[in-house]
Amino acid sequence: MILLFYNLALLTGLVASAPWWLWRMATTHKYREGLRERLGKIPAWLRSQSAERPVIWLHAVSVGEVLAVSRLIAKLDRALPKLQVLISTTTRTGQNLARERFGANRVFYCPLDLPWAVKAHLDAIRPRMLVLAETEFWPNLLSGCFRRQISVVVVNARISDRSWPRYRQLRWFWQPQLSRISRVLAQSETDAERLKAIGCLPERVTVAGNLKFDIRAAQEAEATRLLKALGPGLRYIVAGSTLEGEEAALLEAWPEIGEADSQLALVLAPRHPERFAAVAALLQKSGSKWIERSLWKDRPAEQIEPVSAGQIILLDTIGELASVYSISAVAFVGGSLFPTGGHNPLEPAQFGVPVVVGPHYANFRSITEDLIAHEAIRIATREELAIALIDVLSDRDEAAALGARAKQVFDAHAGATARAVDAIQELIAKVDLRR
Repeated sequence: MILLFYNLALLTGLVASAPWWLWRMATTHKYREGLRERLGKIPAWLRSQSAERPVIWLHAVSVGEVLAVSRLIAKLDRALPKLQVLISTTTRTGQNLARERFGANRVFYCPLDLPWAVKAHLDAIRPRMLVLAETEFWPNLLSGCFRRQISVVVVNARISDRSWPRYRQLRWFWQPQLSRISRVLAQSETDAERLKAIGCLPERVTVAGNLKFDIRAAQEAEATRLLKALGPGLRYIVAGSTLEGEEAALLEAWPEIGEADSQLALVLAPRHPERFAAVAALLQKSGSKWIERSLWKDRPAEQIEPVSAGQIILLDTIGELASVYSISAVAFVGGSLFPTGGHNPLEPAQFGVPVVVGPHYANFRSITEDLIAHEAIRIATREELAIALIDVLSDRDEAAALGARAKQVFDAHAGATARAVDAIQELIAKVDLRR
């Protein structure tokens, strides 16, 4: 009955908002891409996959989740050679990165949570297990799996501070669904308690740690190689996953930072690709010397003008940031100067790079607080940003120590991937793979 009311409300909302969605689809390509697939039109290649080997369906929403589950997928491939892991994403950027990492013949768009779209995908893929990264709880998808007796596992499960009040208020809605999930591997004790409070069975919830502590840059990106070749002797500040307003703050602070060290260059990596053009326009107005990294693509270093001190490089590519962090003298992790939840400080921490973030990190609270407790990160408001970056750049010994402590925290928390593989293997062993 609850699911019936959910679907009625969902369809009513879709009808009411149809003009807006039609306008967005007509004017913006990303709203059209994959739409037929998401509405239940299954591509022929995907329909044929389940005939080859039994399928584990793993859903990772966007770029962050794809990066987090990359090692998990690689380990599952080795641990379960008789099965195949197919990966769905929701966003176009997540889709592109997943295809690049895992191959186009394994990656598809997750269906919209409409009964017919979910049914079409489950009928075509016939997964033996659904693995959800973080808390992608979709009622029709969950219900469809439970009706088919498909085990559902949640890895890297978390409920953010922002989402927690809404989940708590709707516990009556979530409890019947979440109580049927087979295993929930929570990032932290806080996440585990919240998940149990809204309906997950306590005996099925364990704290496994954060998969993002197991993130490793898969290989050195082309951008990293070019930056090293084009700017020998330069020190790079890498500002990653920046959101609106943060690029302006960095550009405002850039002259003061540059005066403190004459051998600096700035790599600016906006979080969302659709903002690349807006940030390029901002850089054009700034008067600073700058270049788009995409202009270097597939060109040998000897054919590219060297990077000069004071220059800004707009990293307008996908999937290279994690590697580029490795060459930074200091990293600023964006999404944190304003109350938008923050982004993952572990990407630079894995390289022993000193990290500066803003005061807003609710989406990565447990990680950031652990780094704070070990004096392994600097927190700075917008007004303090220039001073904080200059302080780290000016004292190289302390910067090295700060980065070393961050890497120790990163290394100490590794192991979530292995725990997730063990849990999935334990459950899949109980599944009849012949059906």
